[in-house]
Amino acid sequence: MLILKCHCRGVEAEINAPEKIEKMMRCNCSICKRKGAIMSIVKNEDFKIIKGKEIISLYKFHTKTAKHFFCSVCGIYTHHNPRINPSLTGFNLGCIDSIDTFKLQNINLADGENHPLDKS
Repeated sequence: MLILKCHCRGVEAEINAPEKIEKMMRCNCSICKRKGAIMSIVKNEDFKIIKGKEIISLYKFHTKTAKHFFCSVCGIYTHHNPRINPSLTGFNLGCIDSIDTFKLQNINLADGENHPLDKS
């Protein structure tokens, strides 16, 4: 079980995931390249907000399918539901105190700039 916390500690989530995260990614879509987070992903049922639901803000853009969540107090991106599969929750590895994102290796690139759902 991992615990996710935003910077001000107002938002917390429990993540049913192994302590050693295997799948990590960055994305180059217009929002992800600006936030610069390293993320991992779990099924929605493996991600549970345990504190601060009332201070979480939602941001949607483009197709308005993906949901990007952040703390309305400190502004930190905590998690999202991707439009490619809204039954998943991506989460910010930088919000997990036990993970040093500067020591992570083998981080995949998700090509959100050329999103498969944008192809006609």
